[in-house]
Amino acid sequence: MALETARLLISCPDVKGIIAAVAGFIAEYDGNILEADQHSDPASEEFFMRVEVQLESFRLNRKTFGQAWAHVADKYRMRWRVYWGNEIKRMAILASKESHCLSDILWRWRTGELRVEVPFVAGNHAEMAEQVEPYGVPFHHLPITKETKQQQEAALLNLLAEHEIDFVVLARYMQILSPELVARYPERIINIHHSFLPAFAGPRPYHHAFDRGVKIIGATSHYVTDCLDEGPIIAQSTMPVDHRDTVEDLIRKGRDLERVVLANAVRHHIEDEILVSQNKTVVFD
Repeated sequence: MALETARLLISCPDVKGIIAAVAGFIAEYDGNILEADQHSDPASEEFFMRVEVQLESFRLNRKTFGQAWAHVADKYRMRWRVYWGNEIKRMAILASKESHCLSDILWRWRTGELRVEVPFVAGNHAEMAEQVEPYGVPFHHLPITKETKQQQEAALLNLLAEHEIDFVVLARYMQILSPELVARYPERIINIHHSFLPAFAGPRPYHHAFDRGVKIIGATSHYVTDCLDEGPIIAQSTMPVDHRDTVEDLIRKGRDLERVVLANAVRHHIEDEILVSQNKTVVFD
């Protein structure tokens, strides 16, 4: 049985004494550090840290931690957040016509690989309901046109609020989210796309890549921002291809990469392994 833990994430100016101060604080309240990782960025002069603390003996909880921790955080000018592992995150999934990422994420959730709750899946195409039904997850069809986009997003925001969603996964959801929706979930919307951008943007990227004779394909998962496909990158992977590969081969291999890369990004988020700074991520894997 997995131990219940608290996960503390910290970023601050890089100065001496931070690790000692964090470890000393946790020991003061009878906490047992199960994992600790840190990174110093000499370019930005920032320090990043992730600490996982066993909850069994820890004398602080969600209500009391902030006040006790404040003097350490203030001294080192920390930006920090803490996640309590006994509270499972709630994940909504959005999809369009392609089902490979959606089915993969649902399978990983059902088998327990992704420790989350999935209150619903939403999509702008009704046929996705068939992919979701075997998993017993409610599917909401939210069709969209240029004329109804505002109403569709209002309905989506209502669903997200109603189900108290913590973060959103775009499983090949081929719609641009409004700045309002993105602002509601900063660093909590995860997207996946091929890694040809910006060279082969738009529809049929694998066809364009095939015509150019590319020798490598890839996939990128990132947090969504107002700048399309330019949010902080969480995970990436590549695969070599050659002249023997057809367009269909490129598409098949690309879908395989997209499945794995998106799942890795979602897992990093669920396990609180990501810190964001200046549109870049530090991922403690």
